Amino acid sequence: MIILIPTAKQMKKRNEIFDVNLSEKTLEIAKNISELEIENISKIFKLSIEKSEIEKKRFENIGEKNYKALELFDGLMYRNIKRENLSKEEKEYFLKNVYITSALYGIINVYDSISEHRLDFNMPFKINNESLKKVWREEYDEFVKGKEVLSLLSDEFLEVFSKNIRDTFINIEFYELKDGKLKSHSTISKKARGIFLSELVRLNIQDIDKIKNLEFDGFKYSEINSKEREFVFIKGGE
Repeated sequence: MIILIPTAKQMKKRNEIFDVNLSEKTLEIAKNISELEIENISKIFKLSIEKSEIEKKRFENIGEKNYKALELFDGLMYRNIKRENLSKEEKEYFLKNVYITSALYGIINVYDSISEHRLDFNMPFKINNESLKKVWREEYDEFVKGKEVLSLLSDEFLEVFSKNIRDTFINIEFYELKDGKLKSHSTISKKARGIFLSELVRLNIQDIDKIKNLEFDGFKYSEINSKEREFVFIKGGE
């Protein structure tokens, strides 16, 4: 079983790592972005001119300063993942099972090293007239082919995969029960993904069916709301 998680916009530099090998595709994307005019970067990335200049320099210097992906990303999901004081078994679980889907690096292990950058699949940026989703699709499909995949991805990342491939994934959804209605939004989902992943790591879950027995942060598996390939966890309900 492999677990796929998304990237995050927020980053926090920690321990720097050197000597990183970058793929030709990563270098090509970085080169194309670094050659854009500041005004175009500002428009594509929806950033101020000042922040666009910072981003341009990052892509110009890609690979010079690197950090473990799991430590560098610092969005809400990542802040709810147990990342410190890990046991040997927990580190091995991350290394064997957990992968990040990136618009710059492809699918990488959480312990692979990356540079600071800002890039997502929804940005109107193309390489040889192809969207980043199309640029990475073949490689993404090939990576998961024949594997049992547990997805903690949002639609932005799922849509990189061909439909016949993503239809084989087990997707995890999180809801809160309030006033008799199920509600879901990005804050609920991002926080729950991090805590959920931490439980998988802590308990060394390797069997998909055992996921249904998990209880965490008030969430429980809901059989009535789940489907064969969509497991629903609800907080505040039975």
